[in-house]
Parts: sequence; C-alpha cells; structure tokens
Amino acid sequence: MALTKEKRRLRIRMRIRKTVSGSSAAPRLSVYRSNKEIYAQLIDDTTGKTIVAASSRDKEIENKDNKSNTAVAVGKLVAEKAIKSGVTKVTFDRGGYLYHGRVKSLAEGAREAGLKF
Repeated sequence: MALTKEKRRLRIRMRIRKTVSGSSAAPRLSVYRSNKEIYAQLIDDTTGKTIVAASSRDKEIENKDNKSNTAVAVGKLVAEKAIKSGVTKVTFDRGGYLYHGRVKSLAEGAREAGLKF
C-alpha cells in the first residue's frame, strides 16, 4: 500500500500536533498551503478559537507576482494583526509541510514584523 502525498502529510501533521499546542499566552501559528494560495491563523487550542487569520486572498495583499513574496506579505500581515490583538509570542505549526519555500518565507515575514517564535 503506497501512501499518497496527502496521507503522508496528514501523518506528519498529526505527529507535529502531538507536541505543538497553542495557549492564550502563545497561540499556535498554523499554516496551510494550497497550490495557489497560502493561509495562516493564530489558534488558542485551550479555548478552540481562532484569534487572527490572514491569507493571500486578503485585499491587503497586493504583491501577487511571486508565491514566496506573497507568503512573506501574508506572514507580515498576520504578525501585524496579532500585535494589534496583543499577541507577540507564538508557537509555529508548519502543518506537515517541509520548513522550506513558501512556509519558510511566511515564517520569516512574521518574524520580521515582530512575532517571536
């Protein structure tokens, strides 16, 4: 039985989620990457609520020339929204994706804008 990419990513994601959890002091920065878009949200796992969300589909993101540059812009946007809501420290959840390319760009953009993780 061969694993599909989706099942493999789900396995890795579950392994990550065993250890990475968000609290009100340090919510979880969750990343989802589709072929076209990238999404990020801050989640407080103790209450099960999303605090802040941003994606490449937001109107504030106009830099659509390159997927990596778009991911950096999304990272900066989610960090700005988080700081406005009083969050400066987060735990990073790469969602089963490799920490490379767009996922890494999003994380670096969030760090540039002031989030600590």
